[in-house]
Amino acid sequence: MKIFTFLLLSIAFVSCTSTKSTIKNIDNSAIKPKVTNEAFEITEYANDSKYGYDADYPINLGPLTENLEALNIKYFFNSLEGAEGESISYKKTDTCCPFPTETNLMGAGTLAIYEVIFSGTNKKVNLYFNTFEKGKIVCPKGFTIKKSNK
Repeated sequence: MKIFTFLLLSIAFVSCTSTKSTIKNIDNSAIKPKVTNEAFEITEYANDSKYGYDADYPINLGPLTENLEALNIKYFFNSLEGAEGESISYKKTDTCCPFPTETNLMGAGTLAIYEVIFSGTNKKVNLYFNTFEKGKIVCPKGFTIKKSNK
């Protein structure tokens, strides 16, 4: 019975993680933007409308330890505002989409989902973040780079 339980648990764990990552925008040569006034110095806009909005094109902030996720998310959002200059607020709402990674001792990572609310509007969007892999950090469509950060 113990062997059967062990096998069942092993199969369940392995089945939760895909054997191949579907993330398309990992770039191990990417350099994280400099931080000034608790904000990333983002200078470019995303060319792809999927950037950040699609689990296969997350905003890759990694590799980070778990305790640095909140700080780097803060730096990212402190550098942005809405397309019409609206201030934004955000909160982590979920994790999803397990994928294999060599940057975690467990061999797997998940994406963090943050809900973004644009002040003075009813507009809300969800953005996907990957804290396990590197990628170019740019401004997603629907946002602008804060003028004080340009």
